[in-house]
Amino acid sequence: MIQSIDIISIFPEMFDPVLKVSITGRAISKGAVIVRPHNLRDYTTDRHRTTDDTPYGGGSGMVMLLEPMVRAVAALETQYGRARKIVLAPTGRPLTQKLVRELSKEERLLLICGRYEGMDERIHRYVDDEISIGDFVLTGGELPAMVLIDALARLIPGVLHNEHSLEDESFESGLLEYPQYSRPSESDGHAVPAVLLSGNHEQIRRWRRQQALIRTRERRPDLFSAVTLSEEDRRLIAAWDAEQPGRRTMEMTP
Repeated sequence: MIQSIDIISIFPEMFDPVLKVSITGRAISKGAVIVRPHNLRDYTTDRHRTTDDTPYGGGSGMVMLLEPMVRAVAALETQYGRARKIVLAPTGRPLTQKLVRELSKEERLLLICGRYEGMDERIHRYVDDEISIGDFVLTGGELPAMVLIDALARLIPGVLHNEHSLEDESFESGLLEYPQYSRPSESDGHAVPAVLLSGNHEQIRRWRRQQALIRTRERRPDLFSAVTLSEEDRRLIAAWDAEQPGRRTMEMTP
């Protein structure tokens, strides 16, 4: 289980507000995980504390220098022990809940946040993984690092008040989570589905499963296509489709 996370960034102060609040702040305050941001400039050797330079071959923008990164990684592993080293960059493999669970089993992580046009490609000789939080470009790896830390903190035993809630969350079972409702039972003419007020736990379970299936099929067909449907799942989907007037029953991918 994850015990500590070190972060290399030229803007370590960005992490301070995030590490003090909500689930992540609770995990840190309880001593469940240690998170240490480090300033990359502390590992430079010139008086200007330079961390970037122009790219070979020309082009716009600046590239983060290799040697300060390598020194930082070596120093932190010498001080705190070996870690799984991860670069946060848009060219990495997608961050998924499955990957978050995999990373949560590591004892230590070392997150490296890029900036500018990216890092010297040779950094990959010194790291274990490269991860992206989506198909878009941010100004740096700090926000993706915060996303990863937040996702990891939620999986640490004793951090969430109700750890059973993890079982029904989006992506845990390969499906999006079912719709949720709270008080009042009716607002502006829109009522909470009657089944949720019935007190019949089996009916509620089936309704929630049905809604998770339909929501995933409609919003994330890529996820739905990978789900192995049970006979009950097929019945629930067929029942939903039969209730939708004029709706063509969509092909169900096993």
